[in-house]
Amino acid sequence: MFTPKYTITNQLLANITRINGLISDLNNCRFPKVVLVAFEKTAREVSTFASTSIEGNPLPLTEVKKILKSKPANIRDSEKEVINYNHALETLNQLLESDKLELSLRLILDIHKRVIDGLLSTFETGKLRHHLVVVNDPRSGKIVYLPPEVEKVKELIDDLILYVKDSSNLVDPLILAGIFHKQMVIIHPFMDGNGRTTRLATKVLLAKMGLNTFNLFSFENYYNQNVTKYFQIVGEYGDYTDLARSIDFTNWLEYFTGGLLDELLRVNKLLPTIGNTPDTKLETHHLKMLAYIKQNGFITDKNYANLTDRAKATRTLDFQKLLELGLIERKGKGRSTYYLQRELDSSSVRGRIDKVRA
Repeated sequence: MFTPKYTITNQLLANITRINGLISDLNNCRFPKVVLVAFEKTAREVSTFASTSIEGNPLPLTEVKKILKSKPANIRDSEKEVINYNHALETLNQLLESDKLELSLRLILDIHKRVIDGLLSTFETGKLRHHLVVVNDPRSGKIVYLPPEVEKVKELIDDLILYVKDSSNLVDPLILAGIFHKQMVIIHPFMDGNGRTTRLATKVLLAKMGLNTFNLFSFENYYNQNVTKYFQIVGEYGDYTDLARSIDFTNWLEYFTGGLLDELLRVNKLLPTIGNTPDTKLETHHLKMLAYIKQNGFITDKNYANLTDRAKATRTLDFQKLLELGLIERKGKGRSTYYLQRELDSSSVRGRIDKVRA
């Protein structure tokens, strides 16, 4: 039975407390749907770039954005890695919204299949490894870690999944997700694609437990800022057989939660400025319309005409902008058309980040 060793240090506790506070702050903020859609697109681009870059993909962020936009037919392996990762991000996010994802071996294998599609042979795609692998130091090329033997891989994965499920109401979700991440790296269950699969599975686990990083930020970006440090802390050095009972997760958990905290701080600072673009900025006449709805419960075009001296065609554009921003909704038809304030749950940060359970 998998029983990880770790200590809840002052630093770890401080990170978790601060993360919960930032999530609470974001929960109290509301942003137009169009703002969050744009933000989600950027988060996916950065996640795709960072996670593939960690594994040595040479493509810069600007090139990654071009590839994701154009989706070329004839592509190199480096481009295929980018397209695969982004596709996995989009698919997993859609499944999360439909509440169809549960952590399981089948899910992990499916993620690996999406990430590595077309990059490994079919008998190694979406399959646990059948051969012994070693982990080399990328700088010296020397072997630094011997993962578990092939015969132990499935048992170790099953034990890890069982631990996560049994501990869901006993262990802080952030600690649980961090332990899952490092243990997956330690097991090294695939011939290739271990890091990308692990980071995506961790994102799913965080989302299921309340912190959805698919939409707002990329913890992969934090790791990519110092890849050497990430590998040093998430990995181990030596033979798994000798290390198994002595592995301590504490240092990694401090780093893992520190990365989430760093990204949340960045998002918390950036989100309010996102709304100050020509497409999302609200002018005085827009605010008058919203104030009227708040006071009277609804507004018609005739009501709006009495509030401003804007022409009929311009008023139509004003209504359309607030509709696109998700701030109002249209009711009725023709001359009976009126507008209400829209409930913003699906467009607010609360819909993207639920409070992490302590």
